[in-house]
Amino acid sequence: MFYIALIHNPVYNKNQKVITTTVTNLDLHDIARAGRTYDVAKYYIVNPLDSQQELVERMREYWASDFGADYNSDRQEAFSVLAIKSELTEVIAEIEEREGATPKLIASDAREYDNSIGYLELRRKIQAQDDPYLLLLGTGWGLVADLIKDTDYILEPIYGQGDYNHLSVRSAASIILDRLLGEEWWSSAELTSSPPVPCVTNEDS
Repeated sequence: MFYIALIHNPVYNKNQKVITTTVTNLDLHDIARAGRTYDVAKYYIVNPLDSQQELVERMREYWASDFGADYNSDRQEAFSVLAIKSELTEVIAEIEEREGATPKLIASDAREYDNSIGYLELRRKIQAQDDPYLLLLGTGWGLVADLIKDTDYILEPIYGQGDYNHLSVRSAASIILDRLLGEEWWSSAELTSSPPVPCVTNEDS
C-alpha cells in the first residue's frame, strides 16, 4: 500500500531556518484528489499546531457531511483519504498498525543527493515488494536535511525542459504519483511499434 504525508514541520523557510508552515487549502484539495486517483491508502497532513489541525478537521467533516456529498460527491470521495497527525512518528505508527509492517520512507526534494534514486528504479521496487511505502512531501522550502537522511529512498528532483526547478508541492505530488503508480504509457504498443509505411501509387504506370 502507498501513503502520502505532507510535512508542515520540520521544514525550511527560504533562509534555511526550521519552521512550521500553515495549511494551504489548495494542498488539501488537490493532493487528496491526486491521491484518490492513484488509489493512495491515506493522505496525512502533519502539523503540530492545534489551530491548523482544527482547520483540516473542519474541512474534512464538511466534505464528509451530507451537504458536502450533495454539493460535490467527487470531492467527498477525495477527502475520504485525508487524515491529520501532529508528528510523523504518529503517521508511521498508524501505518504499522494497519499494515503490520514499518513503511519504507520516500523523501522528495528539489535538491539532488549522492544516493538519490530514479523514478523507474523505485517504481520497480514498489511493484516487486509487498512493503508499505510512505511518500514525504515538504512544504515551505523543503524537508529538513536530518529527516531526509533518515529515509529509505531519496527521489531524484523533478526536471523539466528548462533550468527552472520550483514546482508547487501539489504539482510535484501529482507528477511523483504518476511516475511511481501510474500506467506505463511509455511501453504501450502505439509507442513501441514502428509507424506504418505509406503506400505510394503511381497512377501513370
